[in-house]
Amino acid sequence: MASSPMASSTPSPRPNLDFRHLRGQRSPSEFAAVIRRAAREIGERVSCDARYIGRVEAGEIRCPNYAYERVFLHMFPGRTLTDLGFAPRSAVRGRGARALSGAPASHTTIPLYESSPSGPSGPETHECDPYEIQSHEESDVLRRAFMSGTATVAAASLGPFGLAAQSPAAATAQRGGRAGEAEVSAVEEAVRKIRLLDDRHGADGLYRRAGAPLRTAYALLDAGTTRQSTADRLHAGAGELAISVGWLAHDSGRFDDARSHYAEALATARMASDPALEAHAFCNTAFLARDSGRPREAVRASQAATRAARHLSSPRLLSLLALREAGGWAGLGDKAGCEQALTRAHALFDRGPSDADPEWMTFYGLAELEGLEAQCWSALGDWERAARHARRAAGVASAQTPQFTRNIALYTAELADDLARAGRPDEAATAGLRVLGLLDEVQSSRIQSMLATTARVLLPHRRASGVCGFLERHASLPRAV
Repeated sequence: MASSPMASSTPSPRPNLDFRHLRGQRSPSEFAAVIRRAAREIGERVSCDARYIGRVEAGEIRCPNYAYERVFLHMFPGRTLTDLGFAPRSAVRGRGARALSGAPASHTTIPLYESSPSGPSGPETHECDPYEIQSHEESDVLRRAFMSGTATVAAASLGPFGLAAQSPAAATAQRGGRAGEAEVSAVEEAVRKIRLLDDRHGADGLYRRAGAPLRTAYALLDAGTTRQSTADRLHAGAGELAISVGWLAHDSGRFDDARSHYAEALATARMASDPALEAHAFCNTAFLARDSGRPREAVRASQAATRAARHLSSPRLLSLLALREAGGWAGLGDKAGCEQALTRAHALFDRGPSDADPEWMTFYGLAELEGLEAQCWSALGDWERAARHARRAAGVASAQTPQFTRNIALYTAELADDLARAGRPDEAATAGLRVLGLLDEVQSSRIQSMLATTARVLLPHRRASGVCGFLERHASLPRAV
């Protein structure tokens, strides 16, 4: 794959003339004020100022975070980020999202899927960005390939991870036995691609094949690097990759595997003295502990993450960590502790996004805040309150981040379960049917488990309006082997 003109190892930002044109005769400060007003119109808070406008126009901000994206698309309806002069999100999703500079077409890549003897070896394939699929035909091809569970998936959407037949040891030998810029960029590309596919499709179809780039990343660490800056990037990339693979295990119900991967990431963070990676590893560990029925560990892990993150200047990260802590308190049945953590989470969230927000947090917006709060009230048995927050989460996600198909399905499944337990079976069935309609795109054991629980709760109400249809359609789902 040829190097991207949008980024390089020694980036030379390209001015964003389209965005400058939109500002017109207004000063940067005046335009920033217009953006802040537009944000308030849709319930967002952005700390936009003249400096931010200058960075955008200079090309230093290649793609805005999701809060700014929602504001810009509200201000300029009918336009895309590309129309506004920004790079596609797929070019920057992931930690650093660095591309190779001047690398030949045969530069080092890391296979997300390893070749199998029966895998396809025929026609040439091309990269397909899951966020940029526009036609129904392309979407159907990707969905069929994904659901097939074969190496066709790699051909359909994972072209950048070529050299699938190459072993990790051979990859480290390409540059004389030491990892360099190309190898580190390949690790970062693997992180980005996994996150993109998980956002749209969920974890089940990805986890079994995601071990290949992770093994390669740690083989590169063992081989060593020639520069300290490269070593720092490689440690960060390998740690983020371990967390990404751990999340795939977590979301597909493989809790022991997830715990191992998160521990690996935490060890990498400690060895590299990387507080950002440490906070991320503890954050995911807290979430896993909650899901595994260890709420006190969830509280401790989230507090450890907060200590690691306290100097990172990211209120949104601290907000997410407060929500992780709230989930632990809810699991312990401590309503007061949960409410205190939720109050802290909202206050920190309201400070708005920051340039220091980690790139892995692009999923964390108002929808996720509402969804995680819904889970807290559900754990405390307050089904009506949980349903209100879950409904908000699903609505916001559908309107603002439609590309996060998995999260829309998750929030709607939470809503269905809360409604069922709140004694509103007809509304629960309607929500459940919406989730079933998304399962041709999403593979997540978490969501399927939630639907199965909802179906059991609704079984005594099978004669209620719509419930029978939901139960019949749910019963017809293919069962995981």
